[in-house]
Amino acid sequence: MHSNRGLARRNCLETMNCSWGTELWDQFDNLEKYTQWGIEFVERYTKFVKERSEIELSYAKQIRNLSKKYQPKKNSREEEEYKYTSCRAFLMTLNELNDYAGQHEVIAESLSSQIISELTRYIQELKAERKAHFHDGRRAQQHIENSWKQLESSKRRFERDCKEADRAQHYFDKMDADINVTKADVEKRCSLKAKQQAQMRHQIADDSKNEYLSYLQKFNKDQHEHYYTLIPHIFQRIQEMEERRIERIGESMRCYSEVERKVLPIVSKCLDGMTKAAESVEPKMDTKQVVETFKSGFEPPGDVDFEDYSVSMKRAVSESSFLNARGESRRRSRSKLWPLIKRNKLMSLLASPRQPPPPPPTSPSPEGLANGPQSPQQPKEPLSQRLNDFMSSKHKMQCLRSLKRGGTGQEDYSHLPPEQRRKKLQAKLNDVSKDIQKEMDQRDALTKMKEVYIKNPHMGDPNSVDPRLEEVQQSIEKLQLEAHKYEGWLTDVERKLLEKGSTQRRQSAHFDSQGNTPNSCAQNRERSSARSPDGSYTEDPSTETVQFKSRSTEFDDEFDDEDPLPTIGTCKALYPFEGQNEGTIPMAEGEMLYVIEEDKGDGWTRVRRNEDEEGYVPTSYIKLCFDANSKGAMTYI
Repeated sequence: MHSNRGLARRNCLETMNCSWGTELWDQFDNLEKYTQWGIEFVERYTKFVKERSEIELSYAKQIRNLSKKYQPKKNSREEEEYKYTSCRAFLMTLNELNDYAGQHEVIAESLSSQIISELTRYIQELKAERKAHFHDGRRAQQHIENSWKQLESSKRRFERDCKEADRAQHYFDKMDADINVTKADVEKRCSLKAKQQAQMRHQIADDSKNEYLSYLQKFNKDQHEHYYTLIPHIFQRIQEMEERRIERIGESMRCYSEVERKVLPIVSKCLDGMTKAAESVEPKMDTKQVVETFKSGFEPPGDVDFEDYSVSMKRAVSESSFLNARGESRRRSRSKLWPLIKRNKLMSLLASPRQPPPPPPTSPSPEGLANGPQSPQQPKEPLSQRLNDFMSSKHKMQCLRSLKRGGTGQEDYSHLPPEQRRKKLQAKLNDVSKDIQKEMDQRDALTKMKEVYIKNPHMGDPNSVDPRLEEVQQSIEKLQLEAHKYEGWLTDVERKLLEKGSTQRRQSAHFDSQGNTPNSCAQNRERSSARSPDGSYTEDPSTETVQFKSRSTEFDDEFDDEDPLPTIGTCKALYPFEGQNEGTIPMAEGEMLYVIEEDKGDGWTRVRRNEDEEGYVPTSYIKLCFDANSKGAMTYI
């Protein structure tokens, strides 16, 4: 058993220690083909690694683009969605995925620097080394072939000379052995010259023999040196070159696996981060956040009151009290339905009359001038009544003012429910406080800079900092005023929320003790909070029941401090216009008026007679003259 193992080990060692110079001495052409195949294999493996690197780069790019595509956009609605745990977990997953793509970029970079570039350089070196080795082999083969040709040439010459010498000797012997030939003929034929020729042939044959022997010895020596010294040495170097090539391929393959193995810990951390993100999802917290986001702070509306219209048949009350009760009931019913009605377009209340303007008179007859053009038809409900019904709180008037100025939202967020308004105001106040802190830090830095300039005048002029300091101070004062404004609004909304909460608790206790009907409780809730058609919210119940006169007065007072619309030109009345309908203004022929709003395409122009009287007139009844600085050009009719 042990002897068999030793024999197998010796055979293995002999097999591993075999030399191409001794074992493959006659396989020069096959070795040349094999080494060429080896170089092509290295090139093929390099191409494989290069394509793998390109795949990694492409994959990393696609992963990064995917992560970037689903990242939240700045100042968009998606940013608000990430207050939910599921959205934050998704964002964490996208970030981990971005890091994961970075590891694939590391793989591609390592493959390129450690394998592709090294193998590309090695292939060039391998080709040059192979070329040198086989050049030496071909030169050795050429030398032994030349020696063999010389041997063959001397051999053929020796053979030819020997045959000629034998032929001459044979001829001489034949002549000497012929009995019919007389002595005189023999003496005549076998002259001294013939003998010398025969001897010369023999001498040439001997010389050829010696030359042949010399070339034979030389060839044997060259051949021995060729097959036992030159070729083994050349083949040994080729074998060593091939072993280095194979070892280099093995190292590249090992490096190929190590490159990916090195990034596995980071990839594992990325996957762990994704798992941690998934585990951070809290359904209860998300549902609570939904409440925090959309909670209005209002109570659900109660039952609608029964309106008894049979009172008119009983004549139990006067007509005036009935009309007042009916108007009050209409307003109360309308206020109840505000949370369920779509938002009205306030601009419809401010727009010019909907009816097309009357055409101008065809002739200036007294009858035509006396009667005047046909004014717009009386709408079903006057503009003042529509404004009266719509304007029930200060917040709605501010919304109207915002729309009148072209705004889409309100600075105090009064268009939001109380709870959402409080959160928005608190967030805005926090932002303003951060801005104030930044400006104060900048002011401190500028102050220190000025002190440094004062102590070291060569570093700069201290007075150069004053303009910037003044600018920063003005910005701080402006931000502080803004913060004070938001603090006031926030205090007001928090006070109203507290009052409403205490009122609801008292009503609930009173309902439990007195056994009030659900109808009365619903009415109390409706009076405590309501939403107007424009989307804004009111909390003061008294604003829903005030009379038209007080509301219109409050509305007028709200807009008394508004700056009047600027004058953009003047106009001259071509025809008289009575202006009997709401929103229009009468004018006499030839009267000069100020234009404050041009025709929007509906045929009406807004004009002003004095600071308190303004309205719409038909565009076709006036001659317009716009100011050069507002319209840029001239008069038209």
